[in-house]
Amino acid sequence: MQNLFSIRGKIALITGGSRGIGLMIARGYVENGAKVYVSSRKAAACEAVAAELSEHGECVALPADLSQMAEVERVAKVLAERETQLDILVNNAGATWGSTIDEFPENGWDKVLDLNLKSIFFLTQKLLPLLDAAASAEDPARVINIGSVDGLRFSLFDNFSYSASKAALHQLTKMTATHLAKRNITVNAIAPGPFATPMMAPMIEKMGELIRGSIPLGRLGEPEDVAGLAIFLAARASAFMTGTVIPLDGGIMGSS
Repeated sequence: MQNLFSIRGKIALITGGSRGIGLMIARGYVENGAKVYVSSRKAAACEAVAAELSEHGECVALPADLSQMAEVERVAKVLAERETQLDILVNNAGATWGSTIDEFPENGWDKVLDLNLKSIFFLTQKLLPLLDAAASAEDPARVINIGSVDGLRFSLFDNFSYSASKAALHQLTKMTATHLAKRNITVNAIAPGPFATPMMAPMIEKMGELIRGSIPLGRLGEPEDVAGLAIFLAARASAFMTGTVIPLDGGIMGSS
């Protein structure tokens, strides 16, 4: 029972791992003994994070623009050249776009849906051979998708494509979980509420009081909150869970 929450020795890929929630998870994984590949669009930021986290464990930069199918395929190819298996895939890379319903542009729709939904499906697909190699009935391979409470409820913001993409990702999580269960790969999603991330920064600056007031626990999420849940979903303790969408929101969904 003492190893229920251990991820030591596991190999993980975290997309969008150079900042925000992806970085919070990457740091938690590295400090708890996993070998972590971090991927993000900006190579310099990716390399800097890998160098910093490597002071606490093993972290490798794998920069890529995952909104492009060629880059999705390249990441899977490079990872397969370096590793014989992948224990944990954290699909975190994402984007948002804000505009009124009268002015919302097509490129704001396509950019967000391509990265937040399409790229997640196809990266998972391309990495299935490595996930299969890591999977067993006793310790399944893990896919962890990062959704949002804005995919579960009415959003406070004019983020039409973002909310739609996250709701679709929650459904995709359940569907892929069903199809991959027989291959001993679990698929779960975390639906974070407000965290102090670069993506949230403009909204917190403009509406911080309102945002905090909407959270029953009265605070924003901390790095330990999301790292702890991501560790649980990658460890033996969660091996019998799949197809779940877990709100991590300080009680927002429980009070709605």
